Amino acid sequence: MPKVAVCLWFERDAEAAAAFYCSLLPDSRIDRVWRSPTDYPAGKAGDPVLVEFTLAGQAMQGLNGGTKMAEFSSAASVVVETEDQAETDRLWSALTADGGKEIQCGWLNDRWGIPWQIVPRRLNELMTDPDSTRAKRAMEAMMTMVKIDIAALESAVAE
Repeated sequence: MPKVAVCLWFERDAEAAAAFYCSLLPDSRIDRVWRSPTDYPAGKAGDPVLVEFTLAGQAMQGLNGGTKMAEFSSAASVVVETEDQAETDRLWSALTADGGKEIQCGWLNDRWGIPWQIVPRRLNELMTDPDSTRAKRAMEAMMTMVKIDIAALESAVAE
C-alpha cells in the first residue's frame, strides 16, 4: 500500500523543526534522518537532507533544500484539533514563540513560516450545529478572533 506524507521544504532547519513539532503533540516522533554523504547545494556532508517524522500519527517529512523554495503559503497548513482551551493556548504560545506570527481565525505561522490552524474541537461542533442560528453566531464570533476563544464562542451562541 502506498504511504502518503506531507513534505515541508526548509532552508536548513528541518531537523530542529521536526524535533520541536514532535515535542508538542502526542504520538509524534522522528523516524529517520537522511544525512548527506557529500556536500550539496544546500549543505555539507553529514548535514540532514530529509527528516522523516510522525506528527500526531501523520507521516511528515522535512527537507533541507536551501532557499530556492523555502517559502510557505497559507494555501496549505497544518491543522491541529485541540480538546480544550488549555491545549489551544499551549500550542498557540509554543508555535508563535521566537518569531511566529498570529494571523486570524485560529491561523498562525510558526518561526519557520509554516502555516498552522489551531482549532478547538468545540469550534467544529458549534460551526456544524444543526441550529443554523447558533452556527451563524459561532461563525461570526470566530471571524473576529485571532486565537480561538472557546468561552467567547459559547457566549456568542448562547445570546
